[in-house]
Amino acid sequence: MGQIGDWGAGSTPQRGNVNYYNGKILWLKTGELNNGIVYDTEEKITQKAFQDCSLRMNKIGDVLIAMYGATIGKLAIVGKELTTNQACCGCTPYLIYNWYIFYFLMASRDSFIKKGEGGAQPNISRVKLVEHLIPLPPLKEQYRIVAQIEKLFEQLR
Repeated sequence: MGQIGDWGAGSTPQRGNVNYYNGKILWLKTGELNNGIVYDTEEKITQKAFQDCSLRMNKIGDVLIAMYGATIGKLAIVGKELTTNQACCGCTPYLIYNWYIFYFLMASRDSFIKKGEGGAQPNISRVKLVEHLIPLPPLKEQYRIVAQIEKLFEQLR
């Protein structure tokens, strides 16, 4: 998957620095991944935190995936530009439908959970994510596949 997009994780600005929090930049924690579209976050950071902590700005349409603990494999699509903590990895897709990646990752969640390493809080790394193989049909077929998946989900509601 490393060749289908630009992948990058976030970070957590130092909690004790009052100049880093209560700003206007959305900062997402993995517990907020909702397997849908994210438009807002519980916490906001400042421009200073963004600059000092080398945070990645995830763009509208990017795909987010949790890498740590009980949330491994939880997903979201970015609905408004945001940053994330280090337990979340974002993908800005290249010439691939973001919802196709989203549903592929959703179908791969059990595989990612099995790949999780660590003691009390198993995790997967960005490296493990990008090494994961993804079938890559033509773009038109990706749209058809996503439309079919969404049609099936609609029937379940």
